[in-house]
Parts: sequence; structure tokens; C-alpha cells
Amino acid sequence: MSRKGKRQMEKRTLGKTGWPVAPVGLGCMGVSHAYGTAVDRKEAVNTIRAAVEMGYDFFDTAECYTGVNADGSTSYNEEIVGEALRPVRDQVILASKFGVTHAGDHLVMDSRPETIRKSVEGSLKRLGVEVIDLYYQHRIDPNVPPEVVAETMAELIQEGKIRSWGISETTEDYLRRAHAVCPVTAIQNRYSMMARWYENLFPVVEELGITYVAFSPLANGILTGAYTAGSKFAQGDFRNDMPQYQPEAEENNRRLLDQLQRLAAEKNATPSQISLAWMLCKKPYILPIPGSRKIERLRENLAAGEITLSKEEIQTIDRLLDGMKFEVFGGHSAAKS
Repeated sequence: MSRKGKRQMEKRTLGKTGWPVAPVGLGCMGVSHAYGTAVDRKEAVNTIRAAVEMGYDFFDTAECYTGVNADGSTSYNEEIVGEALRPVRDQVILASKFGVTHAGDHLVMDSRPETIRKSVEGSLKRLGVEVIDLYYQHRIDPNVPPEVVAETMAELIQEGKIRSWGISETTEDYLRRAHAVCPVTAIQNRYSMMARWYENLFPVVEELGITYVAFSPLANGILTGAYTAGSKFAQGDFRNDMPQYQPEAEENNRRLLDQLQRLAAEKNATPSQISLAWMLCKKPYILPIPGSRKIERLRENLAAGEITLSKEEIQTIDRLLDGMKFEVFGGHSAAKS
């Protein structure tokens, strides 16, 4: 195979912790949540263990990632991830989240200190670990000031229940206020070629020495090129209702995917790998966490860390994206109080 555009994969440092991690992490949500019936537990565990063998060392889950097994029972993502990583616990970084409950098509936020403490104990038990490496506030709770959340995180770090903390879908003001109380290691915000609205946070995380963990870096799979607008998925798969999968999105999607295919051919790569390499080569503090139920897709995503895009190539892609407007899933809404 040609090595054109390839380089040796280099580790990235997670925030100011000094912890080296592979440039692509694994979002574990999809094995049990949001993509139809949960994967059989044994199969899911084996898939995550296969990821470890490939070189993945940063794994992401959450308290609220639950799903339905084929027999109708509840599948808990944290239990699956914990079982899979138990044999290699000292070799990986484990991240989980608190503060969100799914209520149909919206979210209920609760980051009160007493709720956080209950959540962390539940997550520790389900994961089967003594400490969580990176513990995120899953979404901002408008009823709890960031200083209060940060104080609770500082206490949990002092107590040895977590090693560091982060915030998902944060704003600059919230991040700065929280960071001033207890330093934030990472933020986890949506980011992809189709979802660039948080690029205004790049100077902030660079200034503060914070890692930008990018979730949904392949726009919920559309950037793989394996699906098209109008694709239909299994019952219970959230993608059925996402705007990028509606027929009217086809023209814009195709314009971008055609460009990705051309660049992928030049680099002996895939559209997924170009999509991930674009953000990896853009900023050294970006860490994408694509997920998949397929081992071959996990291998493909990890190999994106070997692809080099020049500054000029990234600028060319950005100019193309600047001239396009995408309809893309931006997340569930909060419950109305």
C-alpha cells in the first residue's frame, strides 16, 4: 500500500495532565445507545477490547447512555465499557459524564452537588473502578452556577473519586468561570466539517491549555460516505430524524462528499479518514472520538492519525466549507421548566 500522505502516529497530551493518548479516541455510546437495539453485550465487550489491541487508549461513555437489549432489558453503556477495559485498566484513560437524563426527544439537566455525588457513585459502581480519569459535566445546567459545579469537582478530585474533569457543550463564559475555580482538563463539544459553530472556542482552549474532545466528528456517520440523505435506519436509531439524513440535504452532502472522495484518492485514504485528519492536522489540541460497532471502521478511524494534511490543504477545505450551509443534527433540546 502506498504511504503517500502517511506519517507515524503521534500521541497527544490530554490537557495539562501529562497523560499521552492516541490522537483518535473511541466514543462508546453507539454500542448501546441511540442506534437502535443495543449490541449483544459479549459482542460489544469484544469490540472494545479489539479497539485496545489496535491502539485505542482513550474511551468515552456516560451515565445516561442506556439502551434496550434484544430481550427488552436495559443495556448500561458504563457496565459494558467497564467490563471491557477491566483487564487493561492501568493502560487506558476512561471518561464518563454526569448531569443529563434523556426524556424522549429532550434532555433534563441536573448538576446540583447532591446529584453529582449520587451520579459519581453510580458510575464508579457500573464501571467497576475506583477512580474515573476524566469526569464531564454532560450539559450545562442553567440552574446551577459553574462555580458550584467546579467546587464539587475539586472536592471529588481531593477525595480521589475522579482524577480530572471537563465540560461538554460548554460556552466560553461558562468555561472560564468554571476553570477559575477548578482547572478544566478537556471540553467535549460537537465538531465536524458540518458542525463548526464552536470554532470560536479554539483560542480559549489554547490559552487555557485545555483539550478539545470532538464528538460526532463524522456528523453521525454521513461523512463516512457509507450513507446518503434518505437512508433509513433501524427503529430507535436517532439518525432517522436527523436533518443531514433527510432527502433535501442530499445536494449539499454530495458536494462535500465528492470533494472528500477526491482528496481521499490522492492520500490513499477514505472520506472518514480525511474528515478526521482535517481536524487533527488543524489543531494539536483536538481529539476526535468517533464511534462504531464495526471493528473494521474502528481500525479505519484510528489510522486517520497517520494522515498528513498540509496547512494549504486544510485552508482549501475550509474555504469550501465556508461557502456551504449544512443542515445537521445539533443535539437534543433541554426540557422546558
